[in-house]
Amino acid sequence: MTRPTTYVTDLHDMSMNESRFGPLPSVRAAVEQGAAQLHRYPSHTAAELVAALAGHYGVSPAEVLVGPGSAGLTQNLIASLGPERTEVVYPALSFEAYPLMVMNTYCRPVPVPMAGYGLDLDAMAAAITDNTRCVLVCNPNNPTGSVVGRDELTAFLDRVPADVPVFLDEAYREFVTDPDAADGMQLRAGRDNVCVLRTFSKAYGLATLRVGYAIVAAAIAQQARMTNMVYYPGGLAQLAAVAALEPEAEKQMQERCAEFAGVRARFVEDLRAAGLDVPDSQGNFVWLPLGAEAEDFVARCRAAGILLRAHPGLGVRVTVGTDEANQRLLGVVAAG
Repeated sequence: MTRPTTYVTDLHDMSMNESRFGPLPSVRAAVEQGAAQLHRYPSHTAAELVAALAGHYGVSPAEVLVGPGSAGLTQNLIASLGPERTEVVYPALSFEAYPLMVMNTYCRPVPVPMAGYGLDLDAMAAAITDNTRCVLVCNPNNPTGSVVGRDELTAFLDRVPADVPVFLDEAYREFVTDPDAADGMQLRAGRDNVCVLRTFSKAYGLATLRVGYAIVAAAIAQQARMTNMVYYPGGLAQLAAVAALEPEAEKQMQERCAEFAGVRARFVEDLRAAGLDVPDSQGNFVWLPLGAEAEDFVARCRAAGILLRAHPGLGVRVTVGTDEANQRLLGVVAAG
């Protein structure tokens, strides 16, 4: 989906899973100050950001990778593990970029059918072969919003061979309120094959700067650095991410996420009251399992000034937007 470069003020884009909040004031100030250095190249090692992330999570800087969003890092990591094994296992209804990432790294996609709206980890474990390069687990899962529980993911990781990396894509982790949801940073202890990927694009509201990070075993990180392009992320992205990790900014981000959880809950309740079968979501989006009606619903919303992401024949992903955007979408639903 292409969004116009000049934004239409009356168009609500609920297709991109962007934050309903703008950047935090302190982070915006850091970017504005850094703009005076636009003629300078960024640090190719992003040493300050790497150090900040290492301190934030209590890991060695050697275990930290940064790059152009968690998606860019995922493709980089897949490529760095080659070329001997050529299959990548992932959930069939998950982040729409996974198949392209896999094929871009000259691997064969192995999509595994879902168990309802959630991941079928037993089937994913059974799909692993001697030719599996890695496994992708999106948690919370995009687009369905489901989460894998701690015990369930632990049991899955225990079944995965130690030489098969598991990428835990936790781009939406900050929005999770389910106390039983798995936390990759906790589960990677003692498992060198577990790689945790997160981003500043979502909860931190820095999508336009494209900066994400991965916490992985030092050996995997070093291998990835050898295949990574230099000068990523950009200088302003590095400054913004460091500022976002400051204690006061982190506190404000968490407060925003707590407020958002209430908005998400009310939006889901309103959609259900309007007659839609909406599953629980732990992301900043909701899944509408509309089946064959998905594309028609997206077209009706587009006519009403709302952009959505359709999965033809399956459903529609809707970003939880501003109050005005949410009410406009509910109006389309009510109109039938």
